[in-house]
Amino acid sequence: MCGINGILKFNQDKVDQNQLLKMRDALEHRGPDDAGFYIQENLGLGHRRLSIIDTSAAGHQPFISENQRFIMVFNGEIYNYKSFYGELKSKGLVIKTGSDTEVLMLLFELYGMSFLHRLQGMFAFAIWDTLEKKLILARDRMGVKPLYYAFYQNSIYFASEQKALFTAGVPLEISENGLDEYFFNRFVAGENTLYNRVKKVLPGHYMVLENNGYTTFTKWWSLKSEIENFPSIKNPKDWFEETFFESVRLRMVSDVPVGVLLSGGLDSCSILSSLYHQDYKNINTFNIGFAEDEHNESFLAKKITEEYHYNFNNTQLDNDSLYQNLLESTYYQDEPLMHLNEPHLLAVSKIAKPKVKVLLSGEGADELMGGYVRYKALRSPSLLKVVSGLSLMERFNKKPRYDKLMRYSKIDNVDDLVIFNGSNVYPEDIKSFYGRKEVPFNQYRQEILEEAKQLYPNNPQRQVLYFDQHTYMCSLLDRNDRCTMGTSIECREPYLDYRLIAGLGTLEDDWFFKGKKGKFILKETMKNLLPPEIINFRKIGLSAPWYSYLMEYPAFKEELDAFAISPIFEMSFLENLDGKKLVAELRQGNSKLMPYIMPIFMLHIWYKNYFKKFS
Repeated sequence: MCGINGILKFNQDKVDQNQLLKMRDALEHRGPDDAGFYIQENLGLGHRRLSIIDTSAAGHQPFISENQRFIMVFNGEIYNYKSFYGELKSKGLVIKTGSDTEVLMLLFELYGMSFLHRLQGMFAFAIWDTLEKKLILARDRMGVKPLYYAFYQNSIYFASEQKALFTAGVPLEISENGLDEYFFNRFVAGENTLYNRVKKVLPGHYMVLENNGYTTFTKWWSLKSEIENFPSIKNPKDWFEETFFESVRLRMVSDVPVGVLLSGGLDSCSILSSLYHQDYKNINTFNIGFAEDEHNESFLAKKITEEYHYNFNNTQLDNDSLYQNLLESTYYQDEPLMHLNEPHLLAVSKIAKPKVKVLLSGEGADELMGGYVRYKALRSPSLLKVVSGLSLMERFNKKPRYDKLMRYSKIDNVDDLVIFNGSNVYPEDIKSFYGRKEVPFNQYRQEILEEAKQLYPNNPQRQVLYFDQHTYMCSLLDRNDRCTMGTSIECREPYLDYRLIAGLGTLEDDWFFKGKKGKFILKETMKNLLPPEIINFRKIGLSAPWYSYLMEYPAFKEELDAFAISPIFEMSFLENLDGKKLVAELRQGNSKLMPYIMPIFMLHIWYKNYFKKFS
């Protein structure tokens, strides 16, 4: 696990070493164990290393091929790297290190980019061909590892995080379209970002840049194609258990200690149970607790950890520590916080740091197996129109969940119900709250929706799972990467094994939506391995009581005063809003404003503590 960066100048000017190293060292938190760089005239590569596999100096990067032709910087892990040893040796190749980086390089030399399909892992890498003067940038199937780039001043700059691009001199300019989508959808889906010029290499894609700047993009992995061509699964429960347990086992490949992010919910407890039943010893679990019962699962996490004779570690945030973690996580995230639990994830990563270098996370289970309550609304879209017309619902809509359902039910076509299912703000809200007539448009979201409709015609529940796997889940993976790497810890997600993702996409609906709470196949698999109270416990997730924070914690009450007069209200999207009025209404008890206020509040925090630093 690492931070990577680089520069390719198309005008053939020599790369400035100081500029390259400033980029690299802006990523020091991603790799405090080692640092390296390579410059060849108009090309520069930088690397910060977090030593996980082969912690010796043999894993130093940039990694240079035996014949000196190829130079690589690599961020991630290849879990099945040892399975290639026999094949490589049979072709007369000598393996000189114990690192997966060397295996990656040898496979590339033998097979070119066609080898990507054989990898079990998470990765983002860059390879420079010194002979043909080509640069390749590639990213894993689901985008677990980030990779950003920007074309600027006849050059391309790329890095694991946007801050490295800004450190190199790429201007920090907010994209108006990106800002619109941030408020409406909480994140910018697809290749675009919140910033002008700055883009993402899409998951399952790679790009090739010629020395003159000519660029091609290749989609090397398609979930739709994988689902369509996946072999028929005769016994889904047995298949899932076998594949899931193997995925967990693969993600234990490490030369340093591995722990588990344990919320106490079904997803993370299933990972811990898999480790226990595969006879792994001395596992540390890490948990964030909440004083409020409706947000707290710590007692379940503690109980199962002790039942398995593992080691339970817990922390809880209060006024000052929460505020400090908010500021830090905003810096690591590079964009305004969107999930509102980033400070908590950063805090739990901090208590993990002295004991482990790798954490396993239950991320992805909800999007793959239908775990979110919001998916239920798509079981029968026609009933939503009935809900929207029920005056009785108005009595209950003081509760956030009912208020959200009422607002969601006003969407008048199924496609939009799928697209906006993961949003907190809907088309009518854009008009009524922001005073804007046009809803932000994102072409990538439309393309993913079309794929979903082709795979699952007339089935909006399955469509939204596929949609989320390409959109909402990507934002969660970015959050996990930034918050854990902010403390120099690698995060691995066992549910995102590509065999699980594709195979689950072929199963009948009942394997997801049967019963009251979703994820039926996971519950069936684990029901004899986990205590009933975990199988049957209501879903909480990593949610946080932000209304209480803003109203009760002194640091946040003070920040709310600054928010009321923040210069962000001069931005085009917010020009119709009165910050003082919003804060006054919130303090009078109007908690229904929270879905609208929190993105603006997080933009305010970002503007003060990030935008001003780099602009």
